[in-house]
This record gives sequence, C-alpha cells and structure tokens, in this order.
Amino acid sequence: MSREHFDKLGEECGVFGIYDFDGNDVASTIYYGLFALQHRGQESCGIAVSDTNGPKGVVNSQKGMGLCNEVFTPDSLSELGGDIGVGHVRYSTAGESTIENAQPLVLNYIKGTLGLAHNGNLINARELRGELEYSGAIFQTTIDSETIAYHIARERVNTHSVEKAVAKAMKKIKGAYSLIVMSPRKLIGARDPYGFKPLCIGKRDNAYILASESCALDTVGAEFIRDVLPGEIVTITKDGIKSDCDLCLPQEKSARCVFEYIYFARPDSEIDGVSVYHSRIQSGRYLAQDSPVDADIVVGVPESGNAAALGYSLESGIPYGTAFVKNSYVGRTFIKPGQGSRESSVKVKLNVLAEAVKGKRVIMIDDSIVRGTTSDRIVSMLRDAGAKQVHVRISSPPFLWPCYFGTDIPAREQLIAYNRSVNEICHIIGADSLGYLREERLSEIVEGLPICKGCFTGKYPLEPPKEDIRGNYEK
Repeated sequence: MSREHFDKLGEECGVFGIYDFDGNDVASTIYYGLFALQHRGQESCGIAVSDTNGPKGVVNSQKGMGLCNEVFTPDSLSELGGDIGVGHVRYSTAGESTIENAQPLVLNYIKGTLGLAHNGNLINARELRGELEYSGAIFQTTIDSETIAYHIARERVNTHSVEKAVAKAMKKIKGAYSLIVMSPRKLIGARDPYGFKPLCIGKRDNAYILASESCALDTVGAEFIRDVLPGEIVTITKDGIKSDCDLCLPQEKSARCVFEYIYFARPDSEIDGVSVYHSRIQSGRYLAQDSPVDADIVVGVPESGNAAALGYSLESGIPYGTAFVKNSYVGRTFIKPGQGSRESSVKVKLNVLAEAVKGKRVIMIDDSIVRGTTSDRIVSMLRDAGAKQVHVRISSPPFLWPCYFGTDIPAREQLIAYNRSVNEICHIIGADSLGYLREERLSEIVEGLPICKGCFTGKYPLEPPKEDIRGNYEK
C-alpha cells in the first residue's frame, strides 16, 4: 500500500524482550507487549523464544505480515515454549516490506544462536554490508538489522561473552539503534550512543523486561525501573542485571528523536524522564502563545493531535471539542481505494462530526504536514461539514530535510515546506491561517533534553551519509 495514503510519518519498529527467572513461558507476555507497541509498526511482527533450561541454542520463532492479532493465535503462542524471548513489530523505512525482512532475526552460527530485534536505521549499513559480502557472507534480508547481527556473531567468535561482542559491534555501526539480543542464556539490551531511539527496563515478579516504551510495561503489569542510557549495554542473566556504559557519550552530545514526543510514542509513555502526554500539552500551549487566533472551538486530528489541541484550549481559553471520528480498525494495511473510486482513503480513516463544527470558526491541530496531501483533504472535509473558518496549527516546525535515523521523511522535493513560505502552504491546503511550532520551542517541550532536530534544520548530530540509504519513497 502507498506510504502516501495518509501522508503520515512512519517509525522504524518496536522491540520487546523478557527473561523469566522462574522458568515460565514468556510468549504470551511478549505478544501483549507487542500489542501495546503496535503503533510503532504495523507491517509485520514476530516472536522468538528459547528455554534456558532446555537444549542450548534451540529457538522457536514465528513471524508474519500484518498486525499482532492477525499473525498470532492462542494455539500458535502455546507452541512457543520458553522462558526467554524477544519480539518485534516493524514499519519499513529501509528494506522492503516482505516476510523475509520481518523480525526478530534468528542466526545459527559457530557459537550457537542469536535472536535480534532492532529499532532504527544505520547510516553506514551499506558499507558494512559490502565488507561482509566480499568476505563471503550471504544475506537473507535487505535490512540493516541483519548487518548488525552478522557483526555481533563475528565479534562473538573472538570474545568471551555476547555482551562484549555487542560492544565491539557497536564501535563499528553508526546511526540509530535500540537492540534486544537473545542468546541461549542471556538477554541483552543496547542503545546507540546518541540515544535516538528509546529503550527502557522493567520488572515483573521474578522477570526482567526490555521494551521500546514504558506503555508496554504497563500493559503486561511490569514496574518501570529506568531507561537504558545512550550508549549503554544491559545484560540480564539468571544472576540478575548488570550494566556497561563504556560507549556512553557526554550527555550534551546525546540526541533523542524529538518526534517520539510529538508523534511516534503513545501518550501514556514516559521516555528519558519526560512524559509524552505533557510534551504534547506543552506544544499546544506554545502554539496558542505564538500563533493565537479568534475561534469558537479547538479540535485535534486523532490521535497525536488531540493532546496538543487540549493544550491550545487550556492556554487560549477556547473550548476543546471533538470534530473527528476515527475508524480504529483501519491500519496501514487496508486496501486503498483506486483512483476511479469514490471512496477517499482519508474518509475511510476519519469522518467529521458536522454537528460539532457547523457554523463555527475551527482551530485544527495536527502533529505535522509532510506532503500536504492529507491536510488539504481534512480542511475540505471540515468546510464541507459547515465550518465557517478553518485555522490550522501544527505542533512541529516545517519539515525541510530528510531523516536518516529511522523516520520515513521523504526526499526534500516531496516536502510541501521545501521552497515554500507558510502563506503558500496555507493557500495550498485551503486553510484560513496556518501556524507551526517554533523550532526553539522543541527543547522546551522535552524539558531541555538534548534532541535531534535535523529534519527541521538540516543540522544532524552526526555526519549524514553522502547518498540516500533509505527506502524507495513514492512520488
């Protein structure tokens, strides 16, 4: 299906891992953890488990295309017996959307087995892959996660532990990654030195958990312990958990992806000590301060626009309302209506409550405008429903540059803000006025946490690749 169907950004993946020291089967817990992370990836999913008390190196896995509840059944989960495991949900930003690219990856090599789940994009994956291919490596996928797995396996041959092999591999790979690695007796979590992608630690009874977001811990009844630090490697064994932060950069050099707070993460998650919900409320408040307008109602485009709309309402005193009904059963995989069809792919996902907007001046809050193909349709839908005026406010700055670290922002010429003024964009989408969040507000919504703003400024925390290593984006 076209990436353009809803003109929204996609994020690379969600990862979840667990080691239950009491020997309980963990597949169903991984399933529910992935279910909580489904928003991070809706193209494919998978679970790999092993029994630490059974034959060493035996891994059972299941992967498939689609949502978690489409791929797994109670019967298939019951066949995945084991007390240690890792799971993954995927949205492709590099590598095709195929079953071969679904994760976790499971490798059998001279030292045993590895199960790996990865969230993020490497900027030197092509170079590292070429080195491996010239030395005889045969790849089964087109994703950079396999390059990471190969390098860990190679380093493990010459080191005494998997965690040391992970550390050595991390010195070679560059870019964004949160990793969960399962060996026969260990579960390892690692985060890139810049901390682009989130990863946290939880505990439930006598089990430790690693997850992309804290909302997944809440879902499975686990207690949040802390976030994995940028550059840190945590190793979970039957003896407990230990940490290695040899790769950590100075705090001022870390660069979390700010879009986790604006759009990607669930609002009930907390990442690196900052509430996602609070960040979105604050962005709405700042929009009201910096881009005020007289109106009768403030509405959000579901789901990520809702909290920002509430923030705008709280700051401005203009009533908050609901203008859109979202079809919760439509994911990225629904069949897009053909060009000759009367059905709009936007209307399949959203419908307007005419009663809420008829005859009113409406402030519509959304998290971003990418190509603009959706924004103009939503503005038109509000007008068709009787809105007197439509003022659009965006809880992020204009996109001007691509992302190389796991967000599928397309090439610059496809971005509506490229070489256009705000007034020109406003005219294109048919709004009465348009306002974006100011760039300097980004640090404020995350309480001063060091962030990556490359997609807005073109200034990246590390040198971007000289060629576009990302997936093929439709024009």
